[in-house]
Amino acid sequence: MPPHSDIVKVAIEWPGANAQLMEIDQKKPLSSIIREVSRQLLDRIQSHGIDARLEALKELAKLSADPTFATEFINMEGIGTLARLVESGTQLHTTPHFGEMLAFTLTAFLELMDHGIVSWDLISLSFIKQIAGYVNQPMVDVSILQRSLAILESMVLNSHSLYHRVAQDITVGQLIGHLQVSNQEIQTYAIALINALFLKAPEDRRQVSTVPSLNVLDVTVSPSQEMASTLAQKHLRSIILNHVIRGNRPIKAEMAHQLYVLQVLTFNLLEERMMTKMDPSDQAQRDIILELRRIAFDGENDPSGTEKRKCVDVLKRLFGNHLNPAMDFTQTPPGMLALDNMLYLAKLHQDTYIRIVLENSSREDKHECPFGRCAIELTRMLCEILQVGELPNEGCNDYHPMFFTHDRAWEEFFCVCIQLLNKTWKEMRATAEDFNKVMQVVREQITRALAMKPSSLDHLKGKLRGLSYSEILRLRQSERMSQDDFQSPPIIELRERIQPEILELIKQQRLNRLCEGSCFRKLGNRRRQEKFWFCRLSLNHKVLHYGDLDESPQGEVPLELLTDKIPVSDIKSVVTGKDCPHMKEKSALKQNKEVLELAFSILYDPDENLNFVAPNKYEYCVWTDGLCALLGREMGSDLTRSDLDTLISMEMKLRLLDLENIAIPEAPPPVPKEPSTYNFTYNYG
Repeated sequence: MPPHSDIVKVAIEWPGANAQLMEIDQKKPLSSIIREVSRQLLDRIQSHGIDARLEALKELAKLSADPTFATEFINMEGIGTLARLVESGTQLHTTPHFGEMLAFTLTAFLELMDHGIVSWDLISLSFIKQIAGYVNQPMVDVSILQRSLAILESMVLNSHSLYHRVAQDITVGQLIGHLQVSNQEIQTYAIALINALFLKAPEDRRQVSTVPSLNVLDVTVSPSQEMASTLAQKHLRSIILNHVIRGNRPIKAEMAHQLYVLQVLTFNLLEERMMTKMDPSDQAQRDIILELRRIAFDGENDPSGTEKRKCVDVLKRLFGNHLNPAMDFTQTPPGMLALDNMLYLAKLHQDTYIRIVLENSSREDKHECPFGRCAIELTRMLCEILQVGELPNEGCNDYHPMFFTHDRAWEEFFCVCIQLLNKTWKEMRATAEDFNKVMQVVREQITRALAMKPSSLDHLKGKLRGLSYSEILRLRQSERMSQDDFQSPPIIELRERIQPEILELIKQQRLNRLCEGSCFRKLGNRRRQEKFWFCRLSLNHKVLHYGDLDESPQGEVPLELLTDKIPVSDIKSVVTGKDCPHMKEKSALKQNKEVLELAFSILYDPDENLNFVAPNKYEYCVWTDGLCALLGREMGSDLTRSDLDTLISMEMKLRLLDLENIAIPEAPPPVPKEPSTYNFTYNYG
C-alpha cells in the first residue's frame, strides 16, 4: 500500500547531533507535531539505555531555547523529570558519560526555566543542595560548574525564598576560590552570583555577610563583625584586582558588565548615609564637628582664650552656619556622608586636612571658601557622577579599575578630589560668588580624568595634574573651534547645499554596515557569550538574511549559513522601544530602561515580526538608520545627527580654507549701478 500523500519524511538536524529521519503528517497542527516530538524526547530521556538518554539530553539542550517547544515539554512535567535526574546525581557517578549527561541536563533545565513559564519557587530543597554541592566541590567539571553557578544566580534573582536557601549553602568566601582560576567564564559566573547575593541581601546583611560597607564610620555593626567584614572585603577586592582586572587575559564584555555591577552595588552602600540627615540633638554627631575643629586648631586648653577665639573663627571658616554647624548636614543628599568624608580626611590625611583649612583661613574674606561647604558640595557631586543609589543598567560595562585598588576607595577618591578643588580654587583666584563656576570646572576635571580609566588612585592624581584650570580652558576653546557653527547667511546657505550630499554618504555607510551584518544576543538568554544570532543585508539590498549561531563570530558570516530570510519589499515598518512586540511582554529584564533603549523590531507580512536587542547604542543607531534608509524614510538617530554635524563641519572647513582670517560679511555686497553705456568693446587695430 503506497504511503499516504500527506505523510512526509523530514531529516531534522541540530548542530552537534546526527540527523534524524522523522515522519510528519502535514495535516496535523504544528502544536500537535511539537507535542509529539516533546513526548518522544521525554520518553528517551527516561529510557534505560545510556547512549539513547545522552543523545536525547543533547537534543533537549538545543530545543529548550525555543519557547513553543519549552511550553509543550514543561506541560508534560519535563522540568520535574530533569530535576529528579539532578537530585539522583550522586547515585549515578559510576554511570558512563555522567559528567556529559549532567551538563546537558543542567543546560536544558536553565533554558527551560529562563522562559518564565514555571516559578522558581517550586524548586525543591534537595535540588538546591545538589546544585550547591557542585559549586562547592573542588574538582567539578568546568561545564557543570558554569551551569550550576548560572542556576544559583537565577534562583537568587527570581525568588526571595530561594535567596535565603542559597545563602545558607553558598557564601561569598566559598565563591572567592572560583575567582582564582584561569577560566574567565567561571570567574564571570562567580562574580555574577556574588552580585545576585549582594543585590537580594537584606539591608542589614549587605554590610556584613555579603560585601562589607566602604563606610569607615559605620557604627551599626559590632567591632568583631566589622573586623570580619573588612577582612572579607580586602580578600575579595584583592582577588578580583590580581586575578581578574590585572590578569593576563583581556576583560570580555560580560566580565566588564559584572565588574560594573559590583562597583555600583558597592557604592550603593553609601546611600543610607547619603540620605541620613544630621540630628542636631545627637551629641555623638556634634562631637564629630568638635573633633574636626580640634584637629584643625588643637588649642582649646590655651588659658589666654586667644586660641578659643581663634577656634570660633575657624568654625566660621569651616562651616557656612558657624552658630549651628549641624544644620549644614541636614540636606540630603549628601547628608551625613559629607561629614564622614571630612572626618576620614582629617584622621587619615591629617596634614592635608590642616593645610587646606589653614590656607582657607589665611585668605582675604572675599577669596575665602569654607571647607565644610566645599566638602558638602563635592560629596554631592561625586554621588551624582558615580550614580550612588541607582540600580545598575543592563549592558553597561563602565567599571573603573582604580576603585578595586584600595579598601577605602570612596573616601580616598574624595580626598584626591578635595585637594583638586582647593588647587582649582587658587588657580581661578575665585571669590565666594564664583563658587558654582569652580564646581563646574572641578566636575569637568573629574569626569575627563575618569574617562581616561586610570588604573590606580595615583594614576588618577597624575591625570588630574594634567587637567589644570588653564588646560580646561584650552580644551574648551579647542572643542568650540572644532564644533564652530557659523551663523552668517552665506555660510548657512553653503551648509544647506552640502547637507544632501553628506546625508547620502551617511546612508551608503549605513547600508554597507547592514551588508556586513551584526551579531545579536538571543532574547531570553542572560548569557551573552552562549546564544547568538546573526543578521545581514544582501549586496543588492533586496533581502535580509538571518540565522542562529553557536558562538559569537569573529568576522562576517556567509549568507549560506543564514537559513532564514525576509524580502525587503515585505517589510511594513520598523518600530522601536516600547512599541516592539518583544518589549510588551511583562518581564523584569525587558522592562529595564537600558534594554528598551536598544530594542527594535521589523514588522512584515503576513503579520510577522523579527525582534532585535542591539548590543550597544552604536549598533542600534546603525541598524535603525539602515532599515529606515531601505524603506525610503528619514534617518533620525542620534548617531546620524552627530555624523551629519561632524562631516558638514569638516567639509565646511575644507571649503573655507582659502578664506582663513577673512571676515565673511553678513550680507552680500550691494549690486553696483548700471553703467551709462554698454559700449565695452575695444579695437586693437
